[in-house]
Amino acid sequence: MITFYPGPSKVYDEVGQYLQEAFDSGVISANHRSSAFMQMLENAIGNLKTKLNVPVDYEVYFVSSATECWEIIAENLISDGSLHIYNGAFGEKWMEYTQKLTSIARSFSFETNEEPVLNAKINLSANDIICITHNETSNGTALPSEFLNTLRAQFGNIIAVDATSSMAGVELLWQSADVWYASVQKCFGLPAGMGVMIVSPKAVERAIAIGNRSHYNSLLFIRDNFLKFQTPYTPNTLGIYLMDKVMQQVSPIETVAQQTLERAQNWYSFLPKNGYQILVENESVRSKTVVAVKDTKERIALIKKAALQEGIVLGNGYGKDKETSFRIANFPAITDVEIQRLKNFLVSFSSK
Repeated sequence: MITFYPGPSKVYDEVGQYLQEAFDSGVISANHRSSAFMQMLENAIGNLKTKLNVPVDYEVYFVSSATECWEIIAENLISDGSLHIYNGAFGEKWMEYTQKLTSIARSFSFETNEEPVLNAKINLSANDIICITHNETSNGTALPSEFLNTLRAQFGNIIAVDATSSMAGVELLWQSADVWYASVQKCFGLPAGMGVMIVSPKAVERAIAIGNRSHYNSLLFIRDNFLKFQTPYTPNTLGIYLMDKVMQQVSPIETVAQQTLERAQNWYSFLPKNGYQILVENESVRSKTVVAVKDTKERIALIKKAALQEGIVLGNGYGKDKETSFRIANFPAITDVEIQRLKNFLVSFSSK
């Protein structure tokens, strides 16, 4: 079975070998305060920062998921309020969850085919956090890179970015934001069950100023431990081991991002030529890592069923587009052979 589901998605083929190596090495049975674990954690962080070009002064933490990062940000970085800029279901969920925790979250929503334009009516205090969804997995959109640069130049606020379906697949402008987070089951090509959180010195300063240590996942408590290459709670040791191995294996992000771009361009050319409609009509906001295709409810159901019979799993639509779209993951772990197999199926189906 080949999966193009946009998370959890396909893991790298080499992960099977790494799993056996992890078992044989004994490290997954090691105490998480042991020197063996600490060395593995240090290596995983170092390799991730090297391969993804993360700035030296930004810190990397491994947590349970991207969703946990919503809670960490809300409890440790928000004092005055938060402004959530989004156009899809996951950005909205982040806002709603933050509102439950803080009661001071505000939304700035825009349409699928629009680029967000912040107007003069938006009033931000110096301590407000700006929360952005970089790549909206639900509808196959992405923010243009210029938007982050403009936002950084326009506001001095801390900026937090959900990069769940783009981190490790495209190049990110790290210094244009202060908090970046993702889960590993998408572009990292790893099994689900771990999140990556990357924070700037400015974000660390804010956490120190707020000083919240009342939760097990307090950012300060997490940081205290990670500075010693330990974790505040029993970690996903296997996930960290696999992260280390995959980060050793993959090409530098410049190379990976170029492949992602070329494959995305190919998909956006191939699909219309073969009778499929792209959900996102505005080319400037199309995601490079999640391609969404729209059609009638009945035809979408037929396509997904026929694909499954051919051993291909397509991603369901999500949110308001749940029944009238399907999604194709364009993640690095997916091979050219697998992509060609899906294309052959789509050509065959469209001719019926």
